[in-house]
Amino acid sequence: MLSPFVVVFLFVCVGVAFGAGALVAAKLLRPSLPYARKLSTYECGIKPTGSSEVKLNIRFYVFALLFVIFDVEILYVYPWAVTVREVGTLALAEMAVFLAVLFLGLLFAWRKGALVWE
Repeated sequence: MLSPFVVVFLFVCVGVAFGAGALVAAKLLRPSLPYARKLSTYECGIKPTGSSEVKLNIRFYVFALLFVIFDVEILYVYPWAVTVREVGTLALAEMAVFLAVLFLGLLFAWRKGALVWE
């Protein structure tokens, strides 16, 4: 019988091999006909002007990061809510502390103006 660690290691190896095999197969099978016009920046049929880099305001990144943080919170709260009757009072107190910290983070972001979309 194989150890659970060996099974996980083999599973990871098969996953990496499958992904690498798919990328190698795609590289070998796809047509490759690069030329200057195909490699240029496309701007709705108009000749491109300037750099293709776009500078975005940091506010967009902060807003997206806050969304991810508070969205991932659900990954922790939902399983706890399903088993709350079995885990007891200590788990209820731990979840209250967890949600309080998240709420304080939300208040901090709100006071700093990170949630204002202008």
